[in-house]
Amino acid sequence: MPNYNRTILMGNLTRDPELKYLPNGTAVANFGIAVNRKFNDRNSGEEREEVLFIDVNFFGPRAEVVERYLSKGTPIHLEGRLRLEQWQADDGSNRSRHTIVGDSFEFVQTRAEAEANGGGSMSGPTGAPTNQQQSGELAEDGDVPF
Repeated sequence: MPNYNRTILMGNLTRDPELKYLPNGTAVANFGIAVNRKFNDRNSGEEREEVLFIDVNFFGPRAEVVERYLSKGTPIHLEGRLRLEQWQADDGSNRSRHTIVGDSFEFVQTRAEAEANGGGSMSGPTGAPTNQQQSGELAEDGDVPF
């Protein structure tokens, strides 16, 4: 039976991305996003909201782009895959959580919205976002596209 592991999410960052480097020099950006779902309660008819908090990791040049241009509260549209992390806590109990390993992302805010909200500039050298930056795609040679 074939398998498929693909996740598409849009939400807001819950914390500033934290950039670290693996021993081999690969950049890793860790951050969280909140994804909201609004619905009407079947019993009361009230509008309710459910919030899901998800940890996200980006690797390589995309991690550096994420750390440079995104901050707490910034909306993001991302695609990736689910990964299960398992570990043993200090008290001996087994713990686990699902995280997203990001493959690509898109900026959701316009440059003006980001600047009005105190976010960093999302522009290329000419002042306009490049197609590569908007989609989170990177140059073929692996360099950051600006």
